[in-house]
Amino acid sequence: MKNQQKFPFQLSDHLKFIVPSLIGILLFMIPMNLGGDVTIPVAYFAGVLQERLSDQLSAIMTIIISITAIATIIVKLLGGESLRRFPFFRNLFDVSWVWVIIRILGAIFAIMTLFKIGSEMVYSANTGGLLLTSLLHILFTVFLFAGLFLPLLLNFGLLELFGIMLTKIMRPLFTTPGRSSIDSIASWLGDGTIGVLLTSKQYEEGHYTKREAAVIGTTFSIVSITFTLVVVSEVGLGDMFPIFYATVLLAGFVAAIIMPRIPPLSKKEDTFLSGEEASAEPGTPEGYNLFTWGYYKAVERGKEQSSVKDFFKQGFQNILDMWMGVAPIVMALGTITLVIAEYTPLFTWLGYPFIPLLELMQIPEANAASETILVGFADMFLPAIIGASIESEMTRFIIAALSVTQLIYMSEVGGLLLGSKIPIGMKDLFIIFVERTIITLPIITAIAHMIF
Repeated sequence: MKNQQKFPFQLSDHLKFIVPSLIGILLFMIPMNLGGDVTIPVAYFAGVLQERLSDQLSAIMTIIISITAIATIIVKLLGGESLRRFPFFRNLFDVSWVWVIIRILGAIFAIMTLFKIGSEMVYSANTGGLLLTSLLHILFTVFLFAGLFLPLLLNFGLLELFGIMLTKIMRPLFTTPGRSSIDSIASWLGDGTIGVLLTSKQYEEGHYTKREAAVIGTTFSIVSITFTLVVVSEVGLGDMFPIFYATVLLAGFVAAIIMPRIPPLSKKEDTFLSGEEASAEPGTPEGYNLFTWGYYKAVERGKEQSSVKDFFKQGFQNILDMWMGVAPIVMALGTITLVIAEYTPLFTWLGYPFIPLLELMQIPEANAASETILVGFADMFLPAIIGASIESEMTRFIIAALSVTQLIYMSEVGGLLLGSKIPIGMKDLFIIFVERTIITLPIITAIAHMIF
């Protein structure tokens, strides 16, 4: 009887929370040996589809980006009121002029790259070609499966359970709600893009304040285990993966504690997207502990979901939102940043001030290493490619580990964050990138001196 008062739910209510949440955990958070690689099912499905459609995906993404630009121009000329009966599409296409221009640029760059017309600077294999033939292939398939199944994590109570259970850990350490732990795990085991998608959706639904969303998006959208293995293999140190990954985790953990407490993240407003002020999180009612109260709120949330049609509707809206809202921005801003990295000495110049610091830390080949320090802002893989020719194993180890812990790179996570509603700008992203570099470099270097 006492238990019935604590949990006034029917068996079907419990199952509405348990079954979808277990499927969500299985798809997004359980690594499996699939197709010869250890990965999560969502990433595996995305990889299989990417392989099957590899010859068509560049054209498909160019069409999606071009349709987005054309629809945005039409809505801008007709006015947002023309879509008042369709709030989702109004929200998607009725954007400010800055984003209109960026979407047009994204379409122009995609068409130039697909047909190899105009300046080679735009469509070369290291600039627009890298984005259209590699990253956008990944984004198409990851967004398709992650967007479709994301409601399993968001809507059936799993975040309520973790949010209440882990708040006492996440709040003191990282200044974020307990539910942010899910964002981190999904990124870590799957892909940083999944983490950004998850964070963006929760921010739009009013679960995170502007500050929390900015912290989570730039701190917890971490690189997947799989991609980390690719980076360390590129610098010829694949056999050192366990100690390499432990180094990345430690440096990333320290950065995650410090970053929310310093500007620009600490200066973000603690208000929700609606403008409402953040209030103190309610405590646990009498008669409940953290787990039982978390479970109560989870079942209560799951109970609200009754329509399969709504599940798939939200899933498809997630997919369109990411395909049309994010891909053009990644193509536009990513191409511009990669052109700067590839065809100008800007990032080499920006690396010069780090030479004395690298020499002070007794890092071999400091001059060569300095060129890789900030180039990762354009693309995370660039430091590993440039650093692969450096003779010193210690320096290659430091370069690879630093590139992973810097986290913000315009060809993926940076572009995705700019394309989302999370209140973070290009200037913020660059400052956060530099701060993460300064915080994690000494930790990585200290461990490297112990190993080599």
